[in-house]
Amino acid sequence: MPNLKANSAAKNSIRREKLKEKSSSFNGRTATMMGVRELRRPNTLPNLMSHETAARPQQLTKLLLNVTVQGSVGALHVLTTSDSIVGDLILLAVGQYTKEGRRPILPSTDPARFDLHYSQFSLDSLDRDEKLINLGSRNFFLCQRRVDDEAETASSHSVSCSEQVEKAAKTSLPWLKIMNFLL
Repeated sequence: MPNLKANSAAKNSIRREKLKEKSSSFNGRTATMMGVRELRRPNTLPNLMSHETAARPQQLTKLLLNVTVQGSVGALHVLTTSDSIVGDLILLAVGQYTKEGRRPILPSTDPARFDLHYSQFSLDSLDRDEKLINLGSRNFFLCQRRVDDEAETASSHSVSCSEQVEKAAKTSLPWLKIMNFLL
């Protein structure tokens, strides 16, 4: 029996040495077998663009804005330049809405008949001459301007949403005047 144990121990030590050689290199070839040669790496310049970007800050060139039209199901995705104003966005949104044939159909394609708001819950419309990049939002709500019957006959003056709320509050039911804290 001692011979069998000695033979198996010798075979095991030979196997271990072979395994060490195989694990030290790919497919069992050691560096001495392959001939030592250094891998050539490409020359890179990691700081190539760093001096140019530090000189001038990156500015946005395009803005992707979401405009929800009153009564419509989904929002329009409007791509515009960063120096555009609110009036330009209204023009683009109305044009794209009619071009896509969305429902409900707009009564007019005249951008002057529409106002842009931050959301459907804001009463004040945005100034048409304000730059979009300064607004701080990318989501807007487009609604049709309501025209007051009396003002239409006199001077075709458009009424803002806040003026409509004030008028409705004055002509509403008398019991609402008791709850003026809501207004």
